[in-house]
Amino acid sequence: MNNLVKLIFSLFIFFALLATCFLLPGIFAKNQLQEALFYQKLENKSVQCGLCPRRCIIPSGSRGFCGVRENQQGILYALVYAKPVTLTVGDPIEKKPLFHFFPSSLTFSIATAGCNLKCKFCQNWDISQRRPEELDYIYIEPADLITKVKASGRKIIAYTYTEPTIFYEYMLEIAKLARAQGIINIMHSNGYINEEPLRKLAKYLDAANIDLKGFTEDYYFKLSEGTLEPVLKALRVLKEERVHLEITNLILPGYNDAEEQIIAMCLWIKDNLGEDTPLHFSRFTPMYKMNALNPTPIETLERARQIALDCGLKYVYIGNVPGNPAENTYCPKCKNVIIDRTGFTVSKVNIIDGKCKFCAERISGVWD
Repeated sequence: MNNLVKLIFSLFIFFALLATCFLLPGIFAKNQLQEALFYQKLENKSVQCGLCPRRCIIPSGSRGFCGVRENQQGILYALVYAKPVTLTVGDPIEKKPLFHFFPSSLTFSIATAGCNLKCKFCQNWDISQRRPEELDYIYIEPADLITKVKASGRKIIAYTYTEPTIFYEYMLEIAKLARAQGIINIMHSNGYINEEPLRKLAKYLDAANIDLKGFTEDYYFKLSEGTLEPVLKALRVLKEERVHLEITNLILPGYNDAEEQIIAMCLWIKDNLGEDTPLHFSRFTPMYKMNALNPTPIETLERARQIALDCGLKYVYIGNVPGNPAENTYCPKCKNVIIDRTGFTVSKVNIIDGKCKFCAERISGVWD
């Protein structure tokens, strides 16, 4: 009997050691925090975050405006590192939307909780306006995510849905590994990020669609609790860094649909980013804190598109109106349809070696 007890005790010790060696390190890994990039230590263990234009001063035990960067005893931590709340295999690139970048490609899309704006019309508010502890997540380190992307057969990673710049450290590490593996990096962002971190990220970024939400400071302040100028700066930086760039402007009836604002925005895009920068006018549908506002009239979107074309922009689209002819890409010279789209589906591409099939006009974009 004593020998049996000794055997059972020995087995218990053996399996306990196995748990210590193999199980506990995994548990600890999931609880390890990632120190944030771009912050300064201040007096009394306060810190100042330098990632976005808010430059939050954060006392110990508190978080920044975004809710995902926390000061613990004078060290700023990125709480969402390796904790995506969404992993989607098979999103069409047209959904981002990117219309001039590998048409009909499928992407591996990821997002974490949080955002550094508070848009009253946010369509992903259920994850962007929540704190990390309020949502379920999948713990996955950057290297493991790359393995998952490769296993899926996708060759493009999209940082999207919420605001990717708030999971900057995670995105940057993934992007570096992806670039080394020949995987393409794209993001859909609000562009509310400071120049230094953006330039560092841009070295590994292939394409971006930036939400230019409106074209007045008043609009940004009232509807997003942000400011316009940093977004314009980010757009210029991405252009300088040769990242393929497209712009989305969600039109809200009565808020940013005035003709003079649309003209000012389009002329700014032409003068600062170039006439071949694709611009997507997107239809608003009642959402989040703006459920009482009517959807954008299609006539408003079509008028905005015509204004943009009259201002000299070559590629102007209407989004969230499936079947509208303005989903197609037209050759700016011969006016033929060179990419035929319905919703997120591409049925025909009439571009050969980056040129219009019909008249040989060079079409801005990344096609091969």
